[in-house]
Amino acid sequence: MKEAMFWKSRTEDRVQCDLCPHHCVIRPGARGLCNVRENREGKLYSLVYGRLSAEAVDPIEKKPLYHFLPGTAAFSIATRGCNFKCLYCQNCRLSQVQAGDRFEEDQRVQPRQLVQSALALACRSIAYTYTEPTVFFEYALAAAHLAAAQGLKNVFVTNGYITPEPLRAIAPSLHAANIDLKFMDDALYRTVCGARLQPVLDAIRLYHELGIWLEVTTLVVPTYNDTDDQLRRVADFIAGLDARIPWHVSAFRPAHRLTHLPPTPPAALRRAREIGRAAGLHYVYLGNVADDESGVTHCPACRAGVIRRPALGARPVGRLDGVCPQCGRQVPGVWT
Repeated sequence: MKEAMFWKSRTEDRVQCDLCPHHCVIRPGARGLCNVRENREGKLYSLVYGRLSAEAVDPIEKKPLYHFLPGTAAFSIATRGCNFKCLYCQNCRLSQVQAGDRFEEDQRVQPRQLVQSALALACRSIAYTYTEPTVFFEYALAAAHLAAAQGLKNVFVTNGYITPEPLRAIAPSLHAANIDLKFMDDALYRTVCGARLQPVLDAIRLYHELGIWLEVTTLVVPTYNDTDDQLRRVADFIAGLDARIPWHVSAFRPAHRLTHLPPTPPAALRRAREIGRAAGLHYVYLGNVADDESGVTHCPACRAGVIRRPALGARPVGRLDGVCPQCGRQVPGVWT
């Protein structure tokens, strides 16, 4: 347990957590919506600092990040907890914490040990992923500072539900992020995720403004956001910010509370790719499907293939420095 950052006192020993846009006001002995930040005698504490619930060595492409150190490994870690309540959560066992849950059984690993493990495993980065890194911000911040000092990069895989002050605090040590942009509809965000759309859009803009390499993912969920209008609005938003931002459109698999829905058909993803390209996006990738073009990075000038990704988990082939072999143009990104 560690005293949290980004909170303030309210009356009657209540506290207000300002880490994310929920701005939870928490009475003594209670927790915020994420259920991993607790008010103890008028002070807010993180219950998951140094409490590792998952770790693995992943290809950076699995995050997914296709324009950031391709072909390298990321030491991927998570604690429990999330500030969303997504009906189709893929990691609900870890993310959907209940009010009475305790964390003593989770592995205790200090930030310096994370860095040592990443270096020993020949990883180029640490990825804060699987659940939501915002809710274990203090842990991620400490590790990120230490990792950057050792030459490692830091990556957030996130829902984008964070307030500006903590994002600015970690930005000097945060090098890349993949942000879920689930819908362009506030009502759907509220119904499906228990959150709001506008703070996510604001965070995406701020990540870009701060110079953190950014890629965006949209899970295409049948009957929720698989219409041309929904997909076009997402693509238009990304293109309006920067047409060079890669957009990953991924296939839904039945999970958690949406097990009654069918998987996303590949044709829906190919249609999303057409919509993204029509909106002016330079890079649209398909996830969770077999498609000859789904993992190819093309030159923005001559359209020659620069990098090919044969399958998820397989090492990409081609010019991992992002330079087109045909015309010499540099593809936007952070390259090996």
